[in-house]
Amino acid sequence: METFKQHLDKFITMSDEEFASVLSFFQELEVKKKQDLMLSGEVCKSMYFVVKGCLRKFFVNEKGIEQTTEFAIENWWITDTFAYERQMKSDFCIQAVERSTILMIDLQNQEALLKKHPIMERYFRMVYQRAYASSERRIRYLYEMSREELYIHFSTQYPWFIQRIPQYLIASFLGFTPEYLSEIRAKLRS
Repeated sequence: METFKQHLDKFITMSDEEFASVLSFFQELEVKKKQDLMLSGEVCKSMYFVVKGCLRKFFVNEKGIEQTTEFAIENWWITDTFAYERQMKSDFCIQAVERSTILMIDLQNQEALLKKHPIMERYFRMVYQRAYASSERRIRYLYEMSREELYIHFSTQYPWFIQRIPQYLIASFLGFTPEYLSEIRAKLRS
């Protein structure tokens, strides 16, 4: 779990002994590609930290089409924050895009972790601040940019997603049909 330790070190300082104790509050999971971690209608019991791989959060709209709202790659967290904090049923699904290694923590263990290691409060605050700021920017981009500009911005800011994530999922995340994304990509190549 050296990856997780290196990630924590970017935000907080702790000894190897403290880290071993922190890690004991998490469960390590190996998940297969397309494996569901949470389904819509289930109580959101856990948060997931991606050690290796990629997860996505999505919902199924009224037309029965999956709408991806978030991806999480190495060193990113993912959950339905609203449902997790309230321990209620989620409207989202969380699924592995790739074979992944993740750390999972539930609310009860997270509360115990924060009590035993108060420095983790600072860590989670900083993670939430960054996630919130990122969400604010994404909303602004959705209002300000044309669809083509949105794709160009996304592919420039996150080129590794373009290489790793299937195009139909990128289209879903950007609010396009896969066909429309193909048109944009063809236009940009010519």
